[in-house]
Amino acid sequence: TPGFIVVAYGKMGGLEMGYKSDLDLVFLHSAKANQVTDGVRSIDNSTFFMRLGQRIIHLLSTPTHSGRAYEIDMRLRPSGNSGMLVSSLAAFEKYQREAAWTWEHQALVRARFAAGDPAVAARVAQVRKDILCKPREHAELARDVVKMRRRMSEHLLSEGDNTLFHLKQGSGGIVDIEFMVQFAVLAWAHSHPELARWSDNVRILEVLGKEGLFSSDEAQDLTQAYLDYRGAAHQ
Repeated sequence: TPGFIVVAYGKMGGLEMGYKSDLDLVFLHSAKANQVTDGVRSIDNSTFFMRLGQRIIHLLSTPTHSGRAYEIDMRLRPSGNSGMLVSSLAAFEKYQREAAWTWEHQALVRARFAAGDPAVAARVAQVRKDILCKPREHAELARDVVKMRRRMSEHLLSEGDNTLFHLKQGSGGIVDIEFMVQFAVLAWAHSHPELARWSDNVRILEVLGKEGLFSSDEAQDLTQAYLDYRGAAHQ
């Protein structure tokens, strides 16, 4: 549909899908306000794109005799579950610049175009680059990232048997590496814009090593650990 795109976040955005990965999606459109469709039963743009988004979710997630294709998670859209299912490009840009939390900018690190209008995708890519390359105060950024990581650990890790290592949420596991990468992008992309080029952890770590922001050994060790963890998770 012209003027409509699907943006992938999370594992899909980072080119790191696993066997049970859900799809973190954001739907955006570039249509002007107060316009209507030209069909027999005209509806306003916002209603049209909302119904289009609902149809996509239905096709991907409805249970069938063979199961369902994917679980769909739309919570990363502007304002989360309280926000519009499909945001305008203007509203998305305004939200990212003025209202988004640090963790939402962390999520933006892994955002990439998945389907739809290439012209809108190019505009979204520019917004993403502008946000990721914005200068930030490192100490404040670090506090925000650490605070969110602690909240995630407290919420997702049980207080039971701690003798087993949790591949994803355990200390030094998958999410800790992802958070290190996201902090690095938000901290240094303004002076090293190549960091904003990629959405996957492996290539971002490669850039961090090449740019001297991480030592070569650190970048290689983190990359290998990340790949090993993900391989074990697939197993």
